[in-house]
Amino acid sequence: MHVEWWAGLAVLGYLGLLLWIGQRTGKSNSMADFSVGGRRSPWWAVAFGMVGTSLSGVTFLSVPGWVGDQQFGYMQMVIGYLFGYAAIIGILLPLYYRLKLTSIYRFLGDRIGIKAYKTGAAFFLLSRSIGAAFRLYLVVLVLNETLLPATGTAGGWIRLTGLIVLVLGAIWAYTRQGGIATVVWTDTLQTACMLLAAFAAVWLIGQELGLSLIEVPDAIANSGHAQWWFFEDWGAPNHGVKQLVAGAFIALCMTGLDQDMMQKNLSCRNLKEAQTNMASFSVVLVFVNLMFLGLGALLLMHVDATGMEAGKPDLLFARIALDGGLGVALPILFLLGLVAAALSSADSALTALTTSVCVDFMGVDTEGQGTAEGKAQRQRIHLVVSIGIGLLILLFHAVNDTSVIAALFKIASYTYGPLLGLFAFALSHPGPHPKLDRWTPWVAVLAPLAGWALEQTAVTQGFSFGFALLPVNGFLTWSGAWLVAQIGRNR
Repeated sequence: MHVEWWAGLAVLGYLGLLLWIGQRTGKSNSMADFSVGGRRSPWWAVAFGMVGTSLSGVTFLSVPGWVGDQQFGYMQMVIGYLFGYAAIIGILLPLYYRLKLTSIYRFLGDRIGIKAYKTGAAFFLLSRSIGAAFRLYLVVLVLNETLLPATGTAGGWIRLTGLIVLVLGAIWAYTRQGGIATVVWTDTLQTACMLLAAFAAVWLIGQELGLSLIEVPDAIANSGHAQWWFFEDWGAPNHGVKQLVAGAFIALCMTGLDQDMMQKNLSCRNLKEAQTNMASFSVVLVFVNLMFLGLGALLLMHVDATGMEAGKPDLLFARIALDGGLGVALPILFLLGLVAAALSSADSALTALTTSVCVDFMGVDTEGQGTAEGKAQRQRIHLVVSIGIGLLILLFHAVNDTSVIAALFKIASYTYGPLLGLFAFALSHPGPHPKLDRWTPWVAVLAPLAGWALEQTAVTQGFSFGFALLPVNGFLTWSGAWLVAQIGRNR
């Protein structure tokens, strides 16, 4: 039997297991169970599952491929993540638990006003929709280009659309009942599959290069692909200081100010367990990212040893795993890890987006008992959100011309910047602020436009903010909010 058949059976069995988990954990109709799992999730399951959500297809494929251009420079951002996670543990989680929030953007409504609340939720919808589409696109792209037979342009679009429908349909099927209560457990399984595939790749490629597991770290360190810090050119976007600062704010915003990631934390039994979850998750994430970068270095060493062409960075891992002559086990484990990456990157996102639409924009009661009508409405919204993500993936396929991970962080600089600025203002200036509230949507839109103009001007002078543009956009939003509030107070 061909490897493709074994891989197909493994994937079908894996999807069946996810559907079984969804059936077992999706018995409640209430919005509280769908959105925060009734606040009964064990912290260790949340922490392990969050690793998979943070990694997704971006880390599974794009980070190893990034080593060719950036070496281990991504670790500059990963170390910065720890500072952002510390702020979440010490500041945001106590705040969210004290206010007993289901949607974290309600905090903006309490401190500024209703339009600020809606603006924050709208920027989350935009940010997470784009992020989920980017992550899923990368995985679908690999399946489309490496596994399915080549067809013409029209046939290629039909094939890609079919894959998108298959992936999103599977996610909708197992999350539509239980929501976050299901996602906590499915993401735990998916994280295990991703890490197993990565570890197997490190081991098998190391064997192909004549290295034992003990010898692999030294070989990577001496490979010429393992430089961590870059301080030579201050104007370069990958300068160490800028990457460290960017990492701190990316973690703070894409985790602490993101309903998707915080929804899992808020499903823990109490604040102490949520903080324990975040602390353990942040430490494990450093070592996991280091393993994926090490995998990237091994992949390049394999390319050098065999003389094969590296090709597109985002497809390097896929090409070697599927066509590198490394046995039967690696292609099967790779495909399982790839499917796990696809699902873990989108299942919690779809749940969080559905929660935000229901709670933030439709005013669904999260504390009341679920009704058949309410459940049907929530599932319709869940389906519409899934279709929207699919359309975004097709749009990104039409216009994408860069590495997915770089594109993801670039977009995050503009979409999460306003959230950072609004939360910073709300924390430092308790309100409400009715005058500011009226102008909040304008401030949130104009600030990133000003940030874009600032970046374009800086580039002409040989300087780039890189991913550190996120805190710049946050500061511009905070400054705009402060200025409007001061004008409103003086009138």
